[in-house]
Amino acid sequence: MFEFFQGWMGGMSPVEFWPALGQIMLINLILSGDNAVVIALACRGLPPKMRVWGIVLGAGVAILLRIVFTVVATQLLQFPWLMLGGSILLFWIAIKLLVEDGEEKDIKESASVMGAVWTITIADLVMSLDNVVAIAAAAKGNWSLILIGLATSMPLIIFGATLVMWLLTKLPVLVWLGAGLLGFIAGELIVADPGVLKLIEGYASGWLQVDGKDPLKKEVLPLIKYGAAIAGALFVVLMGALLRGRHGKSAEAH
Repeated sequence: MFEFFQGWMGGMSPVEFWPALGQIMLINLILSGDNAVVIALACRGLPPKMRVWGIVLGAGVAILLRIVFTVVATQLLQFPWLMLGGSILLFWIAIKLLVEDGEEKDIKESASVMGAVWTITIADLVMSLDNVVAIAAAAKGNWSLILIGLATSMPLIIFGATLVMWLLTKLPVLVWLGAGLLGFIAGELIVADPGVLKLIEGYASGWLQVDGKDPLKKEVLPLIKYGAAIAGALFVVLMGALLRGRHGKSAEAH
């Protein structure tokens, strides 16, 4: 019996395994908020009977993507400009959600669900890049830890998405806050991109400091990081307002 549990723990001792599992669950608890916002925004326009499917499938996609990205996270994040490209895609998703909010759509239910899941997939694909390294580091390569931790995060994401979507129906202004949050995350991703960091090092090295987790790496100063994040949120809200106004005028003209 002891050997079974020892193998289940991936060779770790209980003293190592349980604190590491707790770290992974805490990481997923914190990160589930972002996924819940994306899922809620994407499923908001679905018919009530189809929202459950959208949420469940979207949460499943979120978990699967985190597992896949945990495998290849270190290799992926070494490539310059990957985060920058992902940030641009995330900006597009956030602005698109604002522009299309409140529109009547004549779409078949099955197509609507798959469309929502596709939006969730793209957003999670982008957002996972910045956090799976933390999960992999906490697990220390132990797949028992990774799978257990990610599996327990699924109900958190489903519950969070359900709660956020209910709030969106009561307070439509939260759509703007949710889109702004996606812009905030995109802004953070831009200044974490290795290619962007290389440019900053060449032209504005004073904006950098030693990474607290890895002394051999550098990261932007907190002021620059949060400044970029706030700028990303403002960009999404302003562009959403501008394009939504033009979109509305165009619809009235026709």
